[in-house]
Amino acid sequence: MSKGRSIKRVGMLFSGGPAPAANAVISAAALSFRNSGIQVLGFLDGYENLERYSPQRPLVKGEDYVCLSVDDVSGIRNRKSIILRTSRANPGKQISTLEDLADPAKNAKLMAVYRGFESLDIDGLVSIGGDDTLKTANYILRMQDVVPGLRPISVIHLPKTIDNDYYGIDWTFGFTSAADFAAKEIKNISADARSTKSWYILEVMGRKAGWLTYAAGIAGEATRMISVEDCIDGVFDLDTWADELVELMLNRAADRREYGIICVAEGLAEHLPPGQRPQMGTDEHGNPVLGSVKICESLAKAMEQVYQDRTGEKIRVRSKQIGYETRCTEPVAFDVMLGSQLGVGAHGAMVTEGLTGHMVSVKNQMELVYVPFGDLVDPATLKTRIRFIERDSDFYRLARALEYQQNGQKRSGCND
Repeated sequence: MSKGRSIKRVGMLFSGGPAPAANAVISAAALSFRNSGIQVLGFLDGYENLERYSPQRPLVKGEDYVCLSVDDVSGIRNRKSIILRTSRANPGKQISTLEDLADPAKNAKLMAVYRGFESLDIDGLVSIGGDDTLKTANYILRMQDVVPGLRPISVIHLPKTIDNDYYGIDWTFGFTSAADFAAKEIKNISADARSTKSWYILEVMGRKAGWLTYAAGIAGEATRMISVEDCIDGVFDLDTWADELVELMLNRAADRREYGIICVAEGLAEHLPPGQRPQMGTDEHGNPVLGSVKICESLAKAMEQVYQDRTGEKIRVRSKQIGYETRCTEPVAFDVMLGSQLGVGAHGAMVTEGLTGHMVSVKNQMELVYVPFGDLVDPATLKTRIRFIERDSDFYRLARALEYQQNGQKRSGCND
């Protein structure tokens, strides 16, 4: 808590992958602070420029940050490209324990970020991003407790991920828009599949959980959906799943449906057994690039082999990735409303409630709630909690209910 702390100038940044309605969040937050007489500085490119700050390399207006005016953030809620831009720079990458936050050898980039805030008289930080960004926000908060002499800076975080796997909020902004875009792709490819009697494996974004794969598959009327929640033993064995899916193909063929769409989550790549796991690429920050594995291609090839072994005939199973294009699609109205409410909540948490170390969330009908970092981050490991689809949940059962049922019954009318 920081009740009564004077907030005169707020810094705001967006970090990690893009998400639809990002500008709705930025706009609503900036307008709320500006309307109460508080200056808002928008840091460009996430933490990329901040972590390089030093007295010899000061932050430059127009290059590293911008002073956001009312005009700057008006009429942008539906714009696709993020006005503050973003990056995956992770200044807390070397931190794994609370003690690391006081270690100059490990906290150097975090301290550079903090000194950068200090150089511009920042009183509060509005952090917008995913789980790594939440961890960084928590590091900046906790570092103030373990490094002597740091002026307190309030820290409020706004959750962002199209994967929707954020603990502490039911729906993240951008998720519905991304699912809507992916569903339209699925429906288009379904038309091709039906027209040409083809099978497709579609790989959908989703690093840890299957929310996007399931939502897109439900809305796009996929034949089958598979995600990490379906790996009961934690392993996604290509041969086992290929055999099950070929059985699905044969059952549908007997039902005069020689086509289908199978949606798989990209996160399954991390659950392949050692003998089936190809070399996984990494980005410039050391994060595994799951898309480089192309789990859709591997599964398609495995299915082709099993089909030939079982029938003696060759078949082609097509594969396609649905990925980056979902991140900057036009936001749907729900995401614009949700993002705007979260942005307003940043001001409510920091100024009205005088909080620090909280994430803005909503419940019921867009009612604002503020969740302490302690409920979201393990205090021992400093890792964030992930929200999976529970296998006994109604949402999981919904997906299963809408899939093609392999029950041996005819799918035609009552009078057959």
